[in-house]
Amino acid sequence: MGLDGAAYAAPVSAGAGVGFRELVPVAPASVMKVQVALAVASLIATGEIDGGQRRVLAVAGRTPGPTGISMMSDEVTMSVRDLVVAMLTISDNAATDELIAIVGLEAINRLTAALGAPGTVIVADLRRTLDAIAADTGFADYESLAAHDPAADGPPSEDELRRLIAGAGPLDPTRGTRTTAAEMVALLQAIWSDRGAPAACARVRAGMARQLSRARIASGFDRSVSVAAKSGALLGVVRNEIGVVTFPDGEAYAVAVFTRKGPGGTAAPDETDRAIGRVAGMLVETLRDPWSR
Repeated sequence: MGLDGAAYAAPVSAGAGVGFRELVPVAPASVMKVQVALAVASLIATGEIDGGQRRVLAVAGRTPGPTGISMMSDEVTMSVRDLVVAMLTISDNAATDELIAIVGLEAINRLTAALGAPGTVIVADLRRTLDAIAADTGFADYESLAAHDPAADGPPSEDELRRLIAGAGPLDPTRGTRTTAAEMVALLQAIWSDRGAPAACARVRAGMARQLSRARIASGFDRSVSVAAKSGALLGVVRNEIGVVTFPDGEAYAVAVFTRKGPGGTAAPDETDRAIGRVAGMLVETLRDPWSR
């Protein structure tokens, strides 16, 4: 399959966890939207931001993405709190960058560090991240990269393009936006334990519970187990998910699984999704059955 990865799981209520390569920095992709949501929700909770404030997202300069506002042809007006919903449920990129512009990266990173994840850092918004990847692969901007057809346009070939994208700076966790599986679990524990502003934590939990994608962590559990999650993927290189799984007996576990496909990797997205589910299931099973360790 050509996949590398890192994963970690621990009880939400604290305690020893299990995993592999959980301290190794990884590229989070859209998993970082949990941090953005928490920062925005925290400022709404303290009254520093009006959650009902209307924001106008123009067509020009809108951050590209496969869902939501990014796909729309006309100007969009939405409240701040509804932008958070769009970001967490359908991973809306345009909503994310609007929220980052409101709060600022410094405030987001400061809150994340205060809640036990000091090595988890967002270095740029999504528009700048995508354009920087394009620049590292020799294109003027992300739109030019996305439009490139090797069959019609010539080099770089598909294989070369995959290699260039994999080596781009924003996808290198030593240079770009980064986290670790252990720190993402720590952040989820903080959110589920109300160690941030309780109203903000509740808003993030509710948004993650409504994420439309159920193909990754949730695939590792039966339907009696509830899953609140946030997925992330970027340009066929990284495919991730973090979340909290809660069993009918009330026991809950925070899980983070990150994967990275090498330029020669053959794993299809659905195969990677199932692998994420299997890893999550095995880690949580180990925590629930100590004799299996």
